[in-house]
Amino acid sequence: MMRFGIRKFISIICAALLISSASILCLTGASTAKKDDYIKYAEFNVTYPALEKAMNIDIATNEEQIHLSWIDILAYLGAKYGGDFKKYKENDMDELTEKLNSGEKLEKLTADMKYYSYYREVYSAVLGGLLGEYTEYSEENGKITTEKKYGLKAYCPIAATFPYSEFDDFGASRSYGYQRLHLGHDMMCAVGTPIICIEDGTVECLGWNQYGGWRIGIRSNDKKRYYYYAHLRQNRPYHADIEEGKEVKAGEVIGYAGRTGYSTTENVNNIETTHLHWGLELVFDESQKESDNEIWINLYSLTMLLAKHKSETVRVPETKEYYSLSQEH
Repeated sequence: MMRFGIRKFISIICAALLISSASILCLTGASTAKKDDYIKYAEFNVTYPALEKAMNIDIATNEEQIHLSWIDILAYLGAKYGGDFKKYKENDMDELTEKLNSGEKLEKLTADMKYYSYYREVYSAVLGGLLGEYTEYSEENGKITTEKKYGLKAYCPIAATFPYSEFDDFGASRSYGYQRLHLGHDMMCAVGTPIICIEDGTVECLGWNQYGGWRIGIRSNDKKRYYYYAHLRQNRPYHADIEEGKEVKAGEVIGYAGRTGYSTTENVNNIETTHLHWGLELVFDESQKESDNEIWINLYSLTMLLAKHKSETVRVPETKEYYSLSQEH
């Protein structure tokens, strides 16, 4: 009887806890559902001509009464084309900007576009940290000067004056370890080419990865973008100032190109051609990081755009380190 009584007592307590839990779940149901309401799939197929034109419109209207956001413009076209920028026509962008400049409201123009808000969120995640106010550094007669600007404040991942070649290789087949798709963009260059931090952020990851070799992972300040730089140089892959947890600035030298990777053994050159692999992962929820549902985007057109803004570097002979003009050395 005692054993039965204890079991019955435990059953009553468990039932009470379940009821209590259900009540709490009901009270917090809205927030619980909302927590899972984030973008789980996205593509970025905006062509270079569309990117460049939208960016130039944004820059040109920055100090005008009506400032036209390149993200708004591209999101409108994304909704119009269903994300397929093979349908892009320059006249479509011209017609939109004419309407906005004449005083028509974007809210009205997009009212019947079911997926406008989706494309705006996706394109904001991709482009959110690339345009804005920044300080441009230049050197003349050994003197470094600065100038405040509004424009493309993100940098090409390859330093100025260093040659590279590229092609659209996103989605190409890779077989090391297992059959998979190439989820980044390769820039062929010489060993030791300075690699540049594309935008401000924090070093989240540093060290060896059997696929990427010596690599760096940098998270943007708004947490939406995770930049991945891989196949860095053997023996001295990183800039001396780089460490995990460090805050880094756009334009800084973070490492050097090489051909490490494709090995479980550290510091091995198993990549045939020297190049920088850089990738961009979009993060709409922290559960997407390090998961089977990561969102990596095609960077071909974006890399072409970033080539318009390259970081000038100087080499310190004593340490053999390269520094951007904005870095102390």
